[in-house]
Amino acid sequence: MEEMNTGQYAAAKTPNNSNNNRSTIIYSVLAAALLGTWGYIIYDKNQVKEQVTALTSQNTLVTNERDQVRELYNSSLARLDSLMGENQTMADNLASRDNEITRLRSEIRKVVNNKNATAADLARARQMIKELNGRIEGLAAEVDRLQGENQQLTAANTQIRQEKEQVEANLATTQTEKQAIQKTLDETMDVASTLKASNINIFAVNEKSSGKEKETSTARRADKLRITFDLDENRLAKSGDKELYITVTAPDGSAIATNTSFVTREEGQKPYTSKMTVSYESGKRTPVSFDWKADKSFQSGSYKIEIYHNGFKIGEGVRSLKKGGLFG
Repeated sequence: MEEMNTGQYAAAKTPNNSNNNRSTIIYSVLAAALLGTWGYIIYDKNQVKEQVTALTSQNTLVTNERDQVRELYNSSLARLDSLMGENQTMADNLASRDNEITRLRSEIRKVVNNKNATAADLARARQMIKELNGRIEGLAAEVDRLQGENQQLTAANTQIRQEKEQVEANLATTQTEKQAIQKTLDETMDVASTLKASNINIFAVNEKSSGKEKETSTARRADKLRITFDLDENRLAKSGDKELYITVTAPDGSAIATNTSFVTREEGQKPYTSKMTVSYESGKRTPVSFDWKADKSFQSGSYKIEIYHNGFKIGEGVRSLKKGGLFG
């Protein structure tokens, strides 16, 4: 009986062990799968992290590269602006001929302003900046050459201006000397063209009621003085009317004058007794005759007659009149 129970018990125990082993295997498989999954997840996470780190690093490198490219570009622009400022006119003329500079600036600006620019874009921008710098240096060399030529031209212009000023100074001096010479010549001609009076004669004339005239030597009978003279030949005197001033000085030394005066070369202002106009022909002797009547009776004594032309005294004469008696 006891043996039978033991056999039954063994028979009953065998199926339970099999189930336990199966469960263990399943759990082991599930645990291994779970561990594998977690391992994959951890590995994948590490891979993603490494990729993010790599991308971040790459983005940083690209950003730094873009900043460097922008800095190089700004440096090139500063050089170009400085060049323009040094000589705006020449730089403008040269820049207007080099359209390639404008194109390069536009292309580089697009790259440095593009936040999504790639390393290849930035490398191309670097190459364009290098080309831009080459053209800027060429432009600078051309500006330097033109500035050198401009300095030479400035120096030449300075020399020409100095020579011109010297010529103008010499011309002014010459002109002044010429004017002085001309003034002297004019004064000489003016003096030389002054007429001369010769053959001066003064007659006291007595006028009869009949109109007949008779020369007299007494003051009481004199009605007027007749003055005759010749204007000598003068080829330097131009033909035309000549103004003559006559001054008469009475025997008492007083000038017999009008209310006006004229300017003499040697005596200054001088009152005159009479003024007359004579028609003169250049180079020919011209006879002149005129009468002068006193406002009151003639005095006995000497009357001095002075003739002036062109401010100079050109002749004088004296006529003496006697007092005369009852039958004189």
